[in-house]
Amino acid sequence: MKKALLILSLIALCVSCKQKANKAEEEAPTLTIAEQIANAHGFEHWDKVTEIQFKFGKGRLWYWNPKTDAVKLTTDTDTISYNRKAMDSTALKADRAFINDKFWLLIPFQLVWDNTATISKPVEETAPISKTLMNKITITYPNEGGYTPGDAYDIYFDKDLIIKEWVFRRGNSAEPSLTNTFENYQDFNGIKIALDHTRDNGKPSVKLSEIKVTHE
Repeated sequence: MKKALLILSLIALCVSCKQKANKAEEEAPTLTIAEQIANAHGFEHWDKVTEIQFKFGKGRLWYWNPKTDAVKLTTDTDTISYNRKAMDSTALKADRAFINDKFWLLIPFQLVWDNTATISKPVEETAPISKTLMNKITITYPNEGGYTPGDAYDIYFDKDLIIKEWVFRRGNSAEPSLTNTFENYQDFNGIKIALDHTRDNGKPSVKLSEIKVTHE
């Protein structure tokens, strides 16, 4: 009798544990492909960032506080400071450059931040430069609003969800406007950033340098 009761207790315990596990799986949020890619590049550390510094090419050195949205641009000839929450006409030209440069720097996070854009479901496709089979998503921006309305990007990423190549298509045209790689990833306080980009003709494209990520 005691043995039978023990067996029944063990069965009840197993059933209870299984039900709890199933409930936990049901309650766990399903991440979108954009969130998965962002997390693979360290998005979970972004909330701690108080300032990010980076140099785009040879001429533009940026300082950005994402919590206050204060931006400073330093070039060989000038220094411009402004806040993106209180823009005026004098800051528009600098801000256009900032949005472009930040997009190159943090494209994995832009997939999450740019909630007005549409993102396709991932498909397997041969990447244009490496000729390697990868996963591809396309992010398309609306025809109105922003600095470059209607543009589209085909983004190729590997099995670890790390972006390796992209194709920029201005105005969502069928033909590529720019194709380049994402290479030389380095870790900055948990955030993975590609420093080098090479065009499909083998020539260097954008170079990112002097990157510093400051945490709280």
